[in-house]
Amino acid sequence: MRISLRVTALLAAASIAAAFCPAANAQDDQRYLNGRFDERYAGDGHYDARGQKRDDRNVELGPRPFYLVEGMEESRLKQRLMSCSNGPFYRTDFSIGHRGAALQFPEHTKESYEAAARMGAGIVECDVTFTKDGELVCRHSECDLHTTTNIVATPLNAQCSMPWSGPGSSPKCCTSDITLAQYRTLRGKMDAANPAASTAEGYLGGTASWRTDLYTGRGTLLTLRESIELNKRLGVKHTPELKGGDPARINAIFGSQAKYAQKMIDELKMAGVKPQEVWPQSFDKNDVLYWIKNEPRYGKQAVYLDDIDPTVSPPEPRLTLDELKELKRQGVRIFAPPIPALLEINARGEIVPSQYAMDIKSAGLDIITWSFERSDLRRGASEGGFYYLFDAQGAAVKTDSDMYKALDVLARQVKILGIFSDWPATVTYYANCMGLK
Repeated sequence: MRISLRVTALLAAASIAAAFCPAANAQDDQRYLNGRFDERYAGDGHYDARGQKRDDRNVELGPRPFYLVEGMEESRLKQRLMSCSNGPFYRTDFSIGHRGAALQFPEHTKESYEAAARMGAGIVECDVTFTKDGELVCRHSECDLHTTTNIVATPLNAQCSMPWSGPGSSPKCCTSDITLAQYRTLRGKMDAANPAASTAEGYLGGTASWRTDLYTGRGTLLTLRESIELNKRLGVKHTPELKGGDPARINAIFGSQAKYAQKMIDELKMAGVKPQEVWPQSFDKNDVLYWIKNEPRYGKQAVYLDDIDPTVSPPEPRLTLDELKELKRQGVRIFAPPIPALLEINARGEIVPSQYAMDIKSAGLDIITWSFERSDLRRGASEGGFYYLFDAQGAAVKTDSDMYKALDVLARQVKILGIFSDWPATVTYYANCMGLK
């Protein structure tokens, strides 16, 4: 009787496991980028090298990933993602907070960074620019304060390179127009403006309908140093991006572009950031090569951002295979093109890796890409703008839920190291479900 009960219990447990966990065979399991099935993985979380299951109770994904997965058309990918709805969820370096969680929080603010960390981002970005007195601060560009903060509605408007002066004016307010003390008095907001507004307060509006002003009651601006300390408290790693700026102001304040690039690394060193926990970035190849040569411990993970863009005039072309190989020869290890450069649609209407993606990999470069959740996909890729130009007709990405198709190809076929996202929870869910670190 005891043996019979024990066998019955074991059969029941096996039945429950089969219902909730994917089949454990190498042919069916698609979770591993190297194509091998890990017998320690049973579909319920990632096991580390010591066999311990990763489960971070501080990670909260909220409803959006589940909403997107439920909206997918029936497919093997949907089944896979649905099977993970009960977690566990954990922080992953595959999920990179792009300006924090800028889909709904004012970018590069304390609140945005905290939200990104809560959504499981293992790495959070601070775009680095500078104030008049040479302090490094987190803003997407030197001259975006008029759309990302409340500056035009404050007395500091008068110090802007081009102050707001009424309807139809074109203000230009730079971090380098003001001191750090003045910068600290500003409040971050969603990146938007209403040029036709008759008041400065009205000019601060214009937020896109698919974003929100719900979380703009607080928008605490940060210096690079403060962002580093915040990341350390939150248990996340760092990817500061050295932004370009007015060359004359850079020379006047720092002495040269190289000294500006060095100051960013000096901030990391003074904060005690381990080289393996930071990915310095720049669109300027000279910055990346400077770090590789002069700060090799930090330059090892330096990311060269690719500015390929067919929408500008003249278009910014892709790098040739020879140019990619030369980057590798010069010591660049990580290359970061935008999402549309890495994907294309084949004759069957499927998302596949682009020739560019294959050339980058053949040159021996690792890939990070940008930026997920930065497009309104409610009506599909045909109206999704720059980040979905690879599917301009909307053949594959017909709804917002279909963004997971693109992410799956980037992860499993392009084999990216990670992806920037304006809403990290969406990526964290996928990475956790697929057992990515």
